Amino acid sequence: MKKFKFTVFMAILVVMLAACSNPSNEAKTETTGKANDAAKPATVQITDAHGTIDVPVNPKTVVALDNRTFETLADWNIELAAVPKPVMPADSPYVTNEKVKDVGNHREPNLEVIAAANPDLVIVGQRFAGHYEDIKKLVPDAAVIDLNVDISKDAEKPGENLVNGLKNSTITLGKIFDKNEEAKQLTADFDKAIADAKAAYNGKDKVMSVIVSGGDIGYSAPRSGRVWGPMYEIFGWTPALEVKASSTDHQGDEISVEAIAQSNPDWIFVLDRDAAVSGETNKVPAQDVIDKSPALQKTTAVSKGNIVYAPADTYVNESIQTYLELFKNIANTLAK
Repeated sequence: MKKFKFTVFMAILVVMLAACSNPSNEAKTETTGKANDAAKPATVQITDAHGTIDVPVNPKTVVALDNRTFETLADWNIELAAVPKPVMPADSPYVTNEKVKDVGNHREPNLEVIAAANPDLVIVGQRFAGHYEDIKKLVPDAAVIDLNVDISKDAEKPGENLVNGLKNSTITLGKIFDKNEEAKQLTADFDKAIADAKAAYNGKDKVMSVIVSGGDIGYSAPRSGRVWGPMYEIFGWTPALEVKASSTDHQGDEISVEAIAQSNPDWIFVLDRDAAVSGETNKVPAQDVIDKSPALQKTTAVSKGNIVYAPADTYVNESIQTYLELFKNIANTLAK
């Protein structure tokens, strides 16, 4: 009998202890969860074109003005308060979303739209780099970062600057928006695409790069310009025509189509400017212009079909994803 009473007493005691321990465990779990949340940094220090700056992690209200960031941010489902819609791909989710305000063209932007958004972060770069100081004054409480990369005709190593700029910007965005793994994968894929494109080039074929706009074919000089210029350094291309750029104009120098044809390139790389600009009228597809140019028909590049076209939206979408697509296309085409 005593044994039975003792057993019952022990059972009751175990149940009471278990009941008492549950709130304690829950409190411990809740405390641990709060500790883990507290362990996550509220800000991260990044380096931009002007130095180091503390930026909030996962900022609530973001304005993005750098056309090298839009596709990355869209792929990561980052909400934006305002963007420059006229210089973005027409099918961008930020352009089609009416809730995203329009800052306008970089030549005459409506900076008051940025102020009205009351942003925690403004991402500046490329076309909007010249407005950096004005934007900082306009939103003094916001973190304003400048991801501009120097690939001008005066840059010592435009190719290296472009590659490092795209990778560093991606890593920076990964830190800010807690997308470090995604950023790491993107840059790894980018490095591989560069290596593959380098390996596919035989080191001797002559390369000509052009920009087609308004039905005209414009020369894009090696080492200068927004897209093709830096690639001569990146991939070690041999230029079919070596003419120093006289300006940073996107259209390139005034080199005639006849001069381009006389250089007899083995490869022609083409950027279609009009295809990317939604407001452009009287568009003529770059491929039609190249195919219907009498001067180019006897060149090795055209006669052999050795032509590579940049993605249609490249002119306004110079994201790391765009260059990935382009470099893969170059590698695959040159390897045939």
